[in-house]
Amino acid sequence: MERTTIDLWVGIFVALGVAALLGLAMKVGNLTTNNIGATYTVTANFENIGGLKPRAPVKSAGVVVGRVSDIKFDPATYEAVVSLSVDKRYAFPKDTFASIFTAGLLGEQYIGLEAGGDDAKLANGDKIIKTQDAVVLEKMISQFLYNKASESKDAAPEAKAESTKTSDDALGANPLDSLTKAAPATPIK
Repeated sequence: MERTTIDLWVGIFVALGVAALLGLAMKVGNLTTNNIGATYTVTANFENIGGLKPRAPVKSAGVVVGRVSDIKFDPATYEAVVSLSVDKRYAFPKDTFASIFTAGLLGEQYIGLEAGGDDAKLANGDKIIKTQDAVVLEKMISQFLYNKASESKDAAPEAKAESTKTSDDALGANPLDSLTKAAPATPIK
């Protein structure tokens, strides 16, 4: 009977572990329920959305105010059209600015809304005009490396001239030597 009790407890702990892993997977995948009630849909065009995915949060001032409902490619403008479902409790001005941010260094991407000052509010089916694309880490690194490589090519002739100048300095042929030596003070009469 003691063996049966141990097997029962092991089974309970295994079931709890599987349930915890399932809950964690749903939380990481943004598949958990949220407090968003009735929504209105607005769209925004971006040239590059990076790793943005459907169901990603839409935040304003750090508060989740909606979710990304759909992402499509527009073949006419070659841009990504992102549909945002925003909670009706939050009315944003028509000149709202939408940016794609990354939570942390390598975290999930989300859309941040910065409210403008317009009196007219966004309504269902409206389009957010002012947008900022996602920052792609790989693109930034390659651009940095390219700039460093071009700087080193430009600096090569200067380095050669510096080495010649240094040898002249060692021989005492620097024309600035006369300027750096202190001139004798002349008394004021």
